[in-house]
Amino acid sequence: MLKHYSHKVGTNFWHIEFGTKYRYRMFGKFKQKNIAEASIRKVCSKHHIKIHTIFVMPEHVHMRVTLPHNITESKGMQLIKGGSAYIFFKNHPKSRLRLPQGHLWSAGGCATTVGYNDVDTVDDYIRNQAKHHAVA
Repeated sequence: MLKHYSHKVGTNFWHIEFGTKYRYRMFGKFKQKNIAEASIRKVCSKHHIKIHTIFVMPEHVHMRVTLPHNITESKGMQLIKGGSAYIFFKNHPKSRLRLPQGHLWSAGGCATTVGYNDVDTVDDYIRNQAKHHAVA
């Protein structure tokens, strides 16, 4: 589980959360939720960001990822949000009627490091988002 680099050994887990613009419920339907998740997965694959856990709620996304050692958390969020918005709008053009300026995600978000001992706790939190927000 530990990654070996030229001058260090360790893990790099991040719990990332970001929401839709104006907290609109853009992913309330099964189709939009799947398009959003597929868009995020495609962008992460392209930039070598490993997704360990992801959960898409109607108005926000939680995920635990491992970022490449040359990408900061803010750059990672920028890549994920920008690329996934582009792919989402390309595959679901009617959603542009609600967000005509093309901003699917709100500015900012939350990115916190996850300690090796807290991985299971964070994964449970991400998987149980529907219960946490009383949506289930």
